Amino acid sequence: MLIIAGYLEVAPADRDGYVAEGRAVVALARRAAGCLDFTLAADPLDAGRITVYERWESDEDLARFRGDGPPDEQSRRILGAEVRKYRISATEDP
Repeated sequence: MLIIAGYLEVAPADRDGYVAEGRAVVALARRAAGCLDFTLAADPLDAGRITVYERWESDEDLARFRGDGPPDEQSRRILGAEVRKYRISATEDP
């Protein structure tokens, strides 16, 4: 299992629009083979930050969904990012 987690930085005035436009991507991801969870969410404290959280069954599922990545227009709006891939070997109840 893979977890993709971190945040994107965008202009504060652009954050809510970016998240709203991302709804279509979230819906596509959640229907994609191997997607266990996917969300983009506005940070409640930082007006320019978007939280990223994804959970995938495999690298192949993630790669198939991502393809060539986001469109250039979307990428240009990202001012910074810290997003990492975590490989999970086991899960258990908290």
